[in-house]
Amino acid sequence: MRSFRPLMYLKRIREVFRFSNKANVIIATGKFPLWNVALLSFFRRKKYVAIVHGTEVNYKNNILRWSINSALKRFHKIIAVSKFTKSLIAHLNLNNIVVIPNGFNAAAWSSKEGEQLNLKGSPKLITVGNVTSRKGQLNVIKHLPSVIKSYPDVHYHCVGYPTEKNEFLKEAQNLKVVDRITFHGRVQHEQLPLFLKNSDIFIMLSSQTATGDVEGFGIAILEANHAGLPAIGAIGCGIEDAIDNVRSGILIDHEDDQQFVEAIRIILDKREEFSKRAKEWAAEHSWEKVIKLYIKEIRTL
Repeated sequence: MRSFRPLMYLKRIREVFRFSNKANVIIATGKFPLWNVALLSFFRRKKYVAIVHGTEVNYKNNILRWSINSALKRFHKIIAVSKFTKSLIAHLNLNNIVVIPNGFNAAAWSSKEGEQLNLKGSPKLITVGNVTSRKGQLNVIKHLPSVIKSYPDVHYHCVGYPTEKNEFLKEAQNLKVVDRITFHGRVQHEQLPLFLKNSDIFIMLSSQTATGDVEGFGIAILEANHAGLPAIGAIGCGIEDAIDNVRSGILIDHEDDQQFVEAIRIILDKREEFSKRAKEWAAEHSWEKVIKLYIKEIRTL
C-alpha cells in the first residue's frame, strides 16, 4: 500500500485545488491538510483558517515540526482547541491565534430511560478511548494498588480499541490488579451512553508520548459529563480546558497516587453536585454553541 501513497497525496492536492474555486474561506485541520492548503495559498487568493489540536504541532522530529510551523504562517487565522494547544505554537509569535474549545453532539449521546448495564465494582471507574499510552489507561492501572486500600471493591473499565492492551495487562499482572480491570474492547456507539450512565467516575490521565503525541482537548470527557459523569483528568495537556476544575471534575498530576485517590474521594462525597455541574459544563460545549464561535471568527476575515 505504501507505494500508492504518493499517488493518493497527489490526488488529494489536485482535489483541493479543484474545489477551492468554489470557496471563499478554506479550513484545514490535520497534518496533511495543513501542508496541502498552505501550498494552495501560493496560488489562490482565498481566506485560510487552520484548526490545530495538539499532536500535529508537537512533533519531536525537527523536519516535521519545521514543515508544520512554515505551513501555519500561511493562514489568516489559527484556531486552537485549547489554551494548551495554543501554547505549543506560542514560539511562532503569531497574533492571529484564537482558542475555541471542541464541541460534541449531545443528541448522539442519549440513552433510553430505564436501560441498565451491570458493570463490576464500587466505585466503577471508566475510560473510553483507544487503549494507548497517550490516553492514560496505564497511568490508572498503576494507581489501582493505592486506590484498593481505600476502595477495596473498585473496578476499572476500559472501553475502546485494545491497541496496547497486552502491554498494559503485563503491568497489571505485576501489580496484582488484573482482577480489578476489564477491557471491553470496541463497543457499538449506541452502547457507549449505557457504559457512561452506569459508571461512577470518568478517568483520562493522558500523558505525552516520546514522539509528541499529546491530548489536545478531550472530547470524551464532555461526552461523559453529558451523561452526568464527573471526570478526573491530567494537568499538562489540553484536558485542562475540558474540565471545569472542582466543578465538573478534578485535575491532577497523572503520576500522583495520593492526588488520584483524593480526587475519587472528593467526587464520591459530593457525587450529586459534581454530576449536576458536569451536565451543565457539557451543555456549554454543545456544537450548537461552539459553532457560533467559529462563525464569529470566520466573519472577521
